[in-house]
Amino acid sequence: MTQSEMTHAMPPFDDEPLDTVHKAIIFEDVAISFEGPPVLDGVSFELKRGETKIIFGVAGSGKSTMLKLCLGLLKPDRGHIYVLGHDVTVMSEKELFDLRSKVGIVFQESALFDSLNVCDNVAFRLMEEHLPEAEVDQRVREALSFVELGDAIDRFPAELSGGMRRRVGIARAIITHPEVLLYDSPTGGLDPITSTTIIELIMKQRDVYKTSALLVSHRLQDGFTLAGHFYDPVTKHMKPTNGMPAREILTRFMILRDGKVIFEGTAAELGAVEDPYIREYIS
Repeated sequence: MTQSEMTHAMPPFDDEPLDTVHKAIIFEDVAISFEGPPVLDGVSFELKRGETKIIFGVAGSGKSTMLKLCLGLLKPDRGHIYVLGHDVTVMSEKELFDLRSKVGIVFQESALFDSLNVCDNVAFRLMEEHLPEAEVDQRVREALSFVELGDAIDRFPAELSGGMRRRVGIARAIITHPEVLLYDSPTGGLDPITSTTIIELIMKQRDVYKTSALLVSHRLQDGFTLAGHFYDPVTKHMKPTNGMPAREILTRFMILRDGKVIFEGTAAELGAVEDPYIREYIS
């Protein structure tokens, strides 16, 4: 099925045409359960192209489930999910495989192959596509340079620190030049200094390549750092936005509770919210 056929085949909701051109991901009334109360119950939101949306919520609130739904690894009990204009809830496994080549994912535990060195871990997806060896080598080196791990190309995962493994995971996710990135607790279990390094890399990807991203996190400081800073290509470090509103729009927050979205907005809007639960959550 061609891209135009796949887009044409998508069922509209509310009898209105979908704006798939400017939206990377759309959730429309999505619900899913696993032998108990709903994990997600009527979740609707949109991720604009070039935007980063950070998903917060207590353990079990459905944050990681949302990422699996985006990849088509799970099917919702109700609703539709559109990724880059395609309804993943009705796509075949072959169609999903092709779409996943445009989506990168970074796992909390990196999920590296222990038997492969850094080079082969990063190159894995490109080798599956049978690209020329010279092109694979060039793109691996570019991805490792982006995450500042060029010197680790021949090392094995067991020789790397937790932060280095996470950076290799980012290199593997970006090597296909994805249009969307999914981050599943990328700073989980890391010390504050290493966590800041990872967030700076995510910021760099956002600001240099304008990649759309969903980021699951338990660390509020990750979200406020992303919302309040931008990557400066001259100094190669992040700088505060100093209240630049155009920058803040690129990073928004979403909070889940009991399977529902209870907040969605900017850092400034989150700081001004009066809901007692949200105030306690962010305090």
